Amino acid sequence: MQFARRMNHFGEGIFSKLLEMKRRKEERGELVIDLSVGAPNIPPAKHITDALCEAASDPKNYIYAINDQKELLEAVAAWYERRYGVKLNPASEISSLLGSQEGLAHIALSVVNEGDVVLVPDPCYPVFADGPLLAGASLFYMLQRKEKDYLIDFSEIPEDVAVKAKFMIVSYPNNPTTAMAPDCFYEKLIAFAKKYNILVLHDNAYSELVFDQRHCKSFLSFPGAKEVGVEFNSLSKTYGLAGARIGFCLGNQEVVEKLKTLKSNMDYGMFLPVQKAAIAAITGDQSCVETTRMAYEKRRDALCDHMTRIGWKMEKPQATMFVWVEIPENFSDSETFCRELLDKAGVLVTPGSAFGPSGEGYVRLALVQEEPVLVQAAKQVDQSGILR
Repeated sequence: MQFARRMNHFGEGIFSKLLEMKRRKEERGELVIDLSVGAPNIPPAKHITDALCEAASDPKNYIYAINDQKELLEAVAAWYERRYGVKLNPASEISSLLGSQEGLAHIALSVVNEGDVVLVPDPCYPVFADGPLLAGASLFYMLQRKEKDYLIDFSEIPEDVAVKAKFMIVSYPNNPTTAMAPDCFYEKLIAFAKKYNILVLHDNAYSELVFDQRHCKSFLSFPGAKEVGVEFNSLSKTYGLAGARIGFCLGNQEVVEKLKTLKSNMDYGMFLPVQKAAIAAITGDQSCVETTRMAYEKRRDALCDHMTRIGWKMEKPQATMFVWVEIPENFSDSETFCRELLDKAGVLVTPGSAFGPSGEGYVRLALVQEEPVLVQAAKQVDQSGILR
């Protein structure tokens, strides 16, 4: 059979590879502490699951949703105004997504033509690059370096690339580097986008998982942002709803409308009981948000403190549910280190190379286990001798 040339860009996803490595080890009866995939293990609050279960028990809710319910759109608009101080028109500036991943995979199809230049961070969450590649885009990687606090330096983007660029994807707090961006970064971003007429997509999935009493804004909080772009937000990490696949595209009306039109030809909308759960999450008691944030901060401290104590120095991240750390000096590449870490210590992490060329030399650890398990992971790494 002959398959589409676009598939030449894609191999087996890194997380599928890691899962297979884990499966083989467990088949031998060996235990694995999995810190690879950012799959949150903190469940939704009871008022959220109650809303979901009640709606799921109603036979009338099993029809095609087709469109976002008015109640949902109004709830999202109220949430953004309350949380970020951003006013949105519910009817024209908000669209649901079947999870941010779905939106990131598809939005480029509504924006770029084959051969158009798209600017993506390096390192970055893989679908940031994969989505534009599906649309036939040509990618230019914007470096995120440790010495520059992992902030994109727009002056490093060549003039001829900026002139050709049609679309750019940015995300802070950042996965995988965990960095946050100051206000001045967003001011520079908006000015750059206006100068070169580039559409901006800001992914804001981790704005509630910020630590040490920091506070995170929305891209749309800044003057001019809505003129040049949109923001994606997600209920996956904040409210423990990862499997329910609830995300939103918010901001520029033209972009939102085009995405809605595209989606109307691709899916039949979000399952109505899931819409009810989303409404309950963002309009109900918000104490669960702080409870979740505190849990991740304690996990961060447990992992970083114990790993540093055994000789693998880990700087505590400012935000997200991840730790981004350099591999030990006695290893030359991140994938080899990950394989040996699994074989010798029974700890599974993600190689930095999975996030782009600049990710080489690093690994990402997800804070998806309870504190005692994270402490045990450090103990197993120490006993394995892999750091020596």
